[in-house]
Amino acid sequence: MKIAAVRASAHRIPTVLPIVGTPAGGSVRVVCEVETEDGLVGVGMTARFLPLGVVAVIEKHLAPAVMGLDPRDLEAIHARLQALTSERGQTLGVNTAAVSALDLALWDLIGKAHGRTVAQLLGGRADHAECYVTFGFGAFDRDQLVEVARGLAAEQGHTGFKMLVGVAPNIGEDAARVRHVRDALGDDAVLAVDANESLSIDQATRLARLIEDCDIAWFEDPVWRNDPRDMARLRRATSIPLAAGQMDGHSSRFRQFIEGDAIDIFLPNSLFNGGMTETRRVAALAQIYDKPLSDAGGGGIYCLHHVAGFRNGTLAETHLGVEQVERAMFRAAPEPSGGRLAVPPGPGFGVELDRDVLKDTLITD
Repeated sequence: MKIAAVRASAHRIPTVLPIVGTPAGGSVRVVCEVETEDGLVGVGMTARFLPLGVVAVIEKHLAPAVMGLDPRDLEAIHARLQALTSERGQTLGVNTAAVSALDLALWDLIGKAHGRTVAQLLGGRADHAECYVTFGFGAFDRDQLVEVARGLAAEQGHTGFKMLVGVAPNIGEDAARVRHVRDALGDDAVLAVDANESLSIDQATRLARLIEDCDIAWFEDPVWRNDPRDMARLRRATSIPLAAGQMDGHSSRFRQFIEGDAIDIFLPNSLFNGGMTETRRVAALAQIYDKPLSDAGGGGIYCLHHVAGFRNGTLAETHLGVEQVERAMFRAAPEPSGGRLAVPPGPGFGVELDRDVLKDTLITD
């Protein structure tokens, strides 16, 4: 099995939040397809940032480097790509996003070649994952937050919810929004908060103290740049578990968090960290240090597989915006039911692109 072609394209799929009608987060995706000599095609993806630059890196630089290689030789491929994209170690940005999309396409190919899901290739712990829904956007007021959450519980059976903080005019209002949702949902619902790296250490510490009695499942990306020193300071100051990794979740970063005793929950995202090959390394580190492995950051169907595959996998993320993107891009994308997401039974990542939608959503400039 040899790689015969690599293609990439960028797409924008409109999303909309209920009630308020504003966009529901990033809607741009870069699709990478890797085709073998016998016509088997694997599909990978990355998101959001400098999409046409990512397309150019894949087509002009990564594709020539992997042509003619066996897609199953992941270590050999990554050794070649690392020398090409970052000879002095792990970096982030366009090059890592491009590698992520290509790597995911390779995993999709390997699964298809062997008739197994990626979750099974990773260890096959389960054919599903418990899930939570990211719903609590800053565009909603307090009562709208409750209305949306209750609707998701009634319609899709969600029992786990995540809301954004650092979105209100001040920390006190952020805390009031969280408390309003907790009071409305009751004690049995799982409730997490996510600052998207928007708060200073002082702001994050104050917010944590204000909501500590709300039984918060985790505080995600709490401080600027997820500085490991500030994460460690915050972890000592609160009983709320800290989680990170959606945007810079490569293994070296998690090693820094571990060495600084700065993290409770690992949240790698294969769309951004270098792909499933890198997430596999992160998962091994999480197992070594007895840390739960979850998902965040819009990884969708791709990250579902690592949560279901590894024995320390816990919760997969569903997201109001990402759900809309995946329903449009894929035929029969998995839907949450009863607080669970089933791994699609097909080989690889188990989803099929809708070619008509790709044609209609293509970004050219």
